Amino acid sequence: MSGYRTDPPELVPVLSRGKHRNPRRGACFMELASYLAGERWSDHPACTHPLLAALARDVNDYTSDAARGRLAGLIPSVIGLTGDDLHIDARIALMCARMALPVAAASRQQVLAVSVLACERVLASLDLRPAGRLTEPSQAALARVPHAAQWARDFTGDLPIAPRAFRERAAPFTVHTAAEGIANACIPQPDEMLRDLLIGAIGECAAWAARGTGPGARRSSPAAAAAREPAGTPVAP
Repeated sequence: MSGYRTDPPELVPVLSRGKHRNPRRGACFMELASYLAGERWSDHPACTHPLLAALARDVNDYTSDAARGRLAGLIPSVIGLTGDDLHIDARIALMCARMALPVAAASRQQVLAVSVLACERVLASLDLRPAGRLTEPSQAALARVPHAAQWARDFTGDLPIAPRAFRERAAPFTVHTAAEGIANACIPQPDEMLRDLLIGAIGECAAWAARGTGPGARRSSPAAAAAREPAGTPVAP
């Protein structure tokens, strides 16, 4: 039997922007998740991967009041999705960067293009493959914004990426920039795209969290272990 609620409370608070002291004042996406999981009321519950939760908070806040209610159906799917495999952070951030890249404003495209290259480099390190070899989806995404892609390649060069710094700073900045870029993009339905962004991130997290719990789960790589080191511990790039 699961350890969290599968039904919303009898009086469901209306999803709204920002933090709320208690359900009577409303709820954001992750606060309602904390309730359904049986945790203390919080927008940072332990039941959800921190990066996925950060994206959910951004999508909640950037979605219009008229469309935010459609996000409620996704809340149960984030409960229990967590894990310490750095693949999860990298794949969520990479998916967000690739999705937002073609629609974001030019200034954000440069940042997102850098994020695509950084995420690919982290994944290459985790998977022990050549750092300069991009996956086909990333190649296709960068090809749609050639100027931003070239700027990103010139900017990154052989810049080393420390796993802990990627997890704590680069990945959260990427997902925030992606959500903000979509919300402010000149596209017909930004709310729908924001919802798709969250659905895609849930899928990435679910896929890799499952790998970490199965009988054939792989042991953590050195990079993933470095990302878990406590503050103050040197982390090799």
